[in-house]
Amino acid sequence: MLKRREVLGFLVGTAAVSLIGCWRGQSTSAKPIGTSTQTPNRKAIAQTPTCVAKPQQTEGPYFVDEKLNRSDIRSDPSNGAVKQGVPLRLVFRVSGIDGSACTPLRGATVDVWHCDALGVYSDVRDFNGDTQGQKFLRGNQVTDANGTAEFVTIYPGWYPGRTAHIHFKIRTDSASGRGSEFTSQLYFDDALTDRVHAQPPYAAKGQRTQRNDGDSIFQDGGDQLMLQLTQDAQGYVGTFDIGLQRT
Repeated sequence: MLKRREVLGFLVGTAAVSLIGCWRGQSTSAKPIGTSTQTPNRKAIAQTPTCVAKPQQTEGPYFVDEKLNRSDIRSDPSNGAVKQGVPLRLVFRVSGIDGSACTPLRGATVDVWHCDALGVYSDVRDFNGDTQGQKFLRGNQVTDANGTAEFVTIYPGWYPGRTAHIHFKIRTDSASGRGSEFTSQLYFDDALTDRVHAQPPYAAKGQRTQRNDGDSIFQDGGDQLMLQLTQDAQGYVGTFDIGLQRT
């Protein structure tokens, strides 16, 4: 049986769809914060465009299909309360792959969900308590003509057994039920997470008990899902390039 990271294709209706990350040119005006543990192939990077495989990872127990279309996901719509934490602007650039060309994919739905600074998810009942009915740090955006979906959120906290991470799901043509779906997670440089989590409100949780290399889910391809961050006046900005290939 193939391992999950080896299975890049999946069937949806009669179309076989595989997900690959598309490396695009990045601005050099801001200094990146943290680096991936995997060094991309330099020869491949010289090509335009260049695409590398991105592994699918588990959805986990906390996905709720809220159908909550919004860019700023920090607040709870039920009462307007805003989750506190280091601001993070998260930009997905989704492409359609046709041969060697990566072109912007319009109309894909990108869902994002993650825990707050103290490791709590909204709209669930678990060891942290009952947050059912609350919808903080959840939302989706539909990619525009440039294939872009952008979110304003906070740097995630932690909870036992997991390193800091953000869940995401990309769906194409979800309204018809004939589209494709890809689910994975984003990760952060451990040194940066240590600095962020030393600040309030994160510090109230205490020192985290799991880092990237000890997280069993991260070990299954997480080094290919590191979010490269730059710092701005508000906090951090992370851009993640990813593409859907139809065969």
